[in-house]
Amino acid sequence: MSLIFRAVLVFMLALGLASCSTKFRTYTGPAVTEIQVHKSERKMYLLSDGEVVKSFDVALGFAPVGPKQFEGDGKTPEGLYYITHKNPKSNFYLSLGISYPNDQDRANAKAAGKPPGGDIFIHGGPRSPISQPDWTVGCVAVTDRQMEEVYAMVKPGTPIWLLP
Repeated sequence: MSLIFRAVLVFMLALGLASCSTKFRTYTGPAVTEIQVHKSERKMYLLSDGEVVKSFDVALGFAPVGPKQFEGDGKTPEGLYYITHKNPKSNFYLSLGISYPNDQDRANAKAAGKPPGGDIFIHGGPRSPISQPDWTVGCVAVTDRQMEEVYAMVKPGTPIWLLP
């Protein structure tokens, strides 16, 4: 075999392996019927009929104590919400939309004379290094590899409890 042929073969093999992404995994376990995020513990639990199926360490908004009150406060919401959609083209790898703000959130922000904010997600990591453990603007973040699992396991419509 010529040296050029070998080099081309190695290049094509490397290119083929690089295209084998695990981004879209499949999940065949029990249906995830609920998500719980325990903010004070920095933990997210995926449950099936009350039993924990999987748990993850999470990062939260940069000012995580207390419920989100308005846009820009750096807090992660608290209360019952729902997964609205899957976003395969997220700026943070993969993401799952959370139904914040609800009617009460909008009313509370309006009473304070501020917008409630929005675009709250469970998502993967940032594209650049972070300098603090809670770094999002109000979202729930896991690693990209963990987000692949969460993305495969959770369907739109799943309730998510964001707890203090």
